Amino acid sequence: MDSAVAAAAAAEREYLTRSMADRRRYVAAIREVMLDPDNLDYMSVQAVQQTGMGDVGHKYLKNKAAAELTPGVEDLVTEAYSGDDGLTTVEYSAFGVIGAITPTTNPTETITCNSIGMLAAGNAVVFSPHPRARDLSLWQVQQINRALRAVGAPDNLVVTVAEPSIENTTAMIAHPAVRMIVATGGPGIVKTVLASGKKAIGAGAGNPPVVVDETADIDHAAKCIVDGASFDNNLPCTAEKEIIAVDAIADLLKFSLVKHGAYELTADERTRLEGVILTAERRPVVEWMGKPASAILEAIGVEPPPGVRLLVCEATADHPFVVHELMMPVLGLVRCPDVVSAIDLACELEHGNRHTAIMHSQDVSNLTRMGRLIQTTVFVKNGPSFTGIGIGGEGFCTFTIAGPTGEGLTRARNFARSRRCVLVGDLNVR
Repeated sequence: MDSAVAAAAAAEREYLTRSMADRRRYVAAIREVMLDPDNLDYMSVQAVQQTGMGDVGHKYLKNKAAAELTPGVEDLVTEAYSGDDGLTTVEYSAFGVIGAITPTTNPTETITCNSIGMLAAGNAVVFSPHPRARDLSLWQVQQINRALRAVGAPDNLVVTVAEPSIENTTAMIAHPAVRMIVATGGPGIVKTVLASGKKAIGAGAGNPPVVVDETADIDHAAKCIVDGASFDNNLPCTAEKEIIAVDAIADLLKFSLVKHGAYELTADERTRLEGVILTAERRPVVEWMGKPASAILEAIGVEPPPGVRLLVCEATADHPFVVHELMMPVLGLVRCPDVVSAIDLACELEHGNRHTAIMHSQDVSNLTRMGRLIQTTVFVKNGPSFTGIGIGGEGFCTFTIAGPTGEGLTRARNFARSRRCVLVGDLNVR
């Protein structure tokens, strides 16, 4: 790790001499290599094979969105103030070397979007990938470096270590040459980087609720929930993790969910499932995270219906399928007597992560109430959860969503610091 940081630091010093046009070329080179169809196929297949989680087709969409829709140099907008006392500009400038910790859930997508954003902002980056995605992460960094070298970028703007480990991550966080830490992962790693004493961006866990009220287009809501909650087998932290339905439409919603590819578990099947995907402490079993709904059904002795993508069961508000972020295509459905109590419960179940929430309603007042009360970084209305990260919805894409530290959906400007440059008495020509 020491040699990796040293190499990145040397690259960053050379990078200071390069122009904004150079940065644009480097970012374009990363986009091009990551959008190569063969590379997209390879990353999508290998991510599932090496981590044992997720869906190949959905990985492809995520990788493509990360390469196409992550903001680049254009995000670094200059502010200017002019008057009798001269001209002042406020510009985004690099931190230097950034240490970036990437997750097993979105290994390649995170490296792509962080590389684009961090290099656009003028930094070098040292990645500490999840060990389960080690081989794929090393391959990806090599591909990015080859692309950068081909367009004349300094060597080692993007580096990693041959053997990712907790020890190497700890060494990276503590290294004096690393000026910023960006952690995409669970609450444990976010807590660690926030305690580092350095500028830190923490993209932590969520438990996104989806509320459906009596005014919603129920068929559309059901399709969106199945599409969103089954996307990449529920690995994204933005994905619907529990359903809260107003009692008046709950039965129709369940019917519509099944129509669009869900399977409703019986009480007995739910009990059997608890014994498979929950530990003795009633926490999610890691080995089942990101597995398809069909495999989960087979594990409890149920023949999966053709096309099944999501498992749904009614549950109480304190059930593990509701309280915990399972990261599996398994959702508990809780009934509430009215929309006010549904929104209140959603706020409780989101656990204050301020990550993501979803609501289906045709009542603007209800949508407004939930948005104000739940205070999540992403709030999707009348659509599947993945539209909130730019896949099928307006706006840019990212896979580093910083709720705990407040940056929100990160972009190039979040990996830069604000600098003021003052010229006294001149260049005011009004």
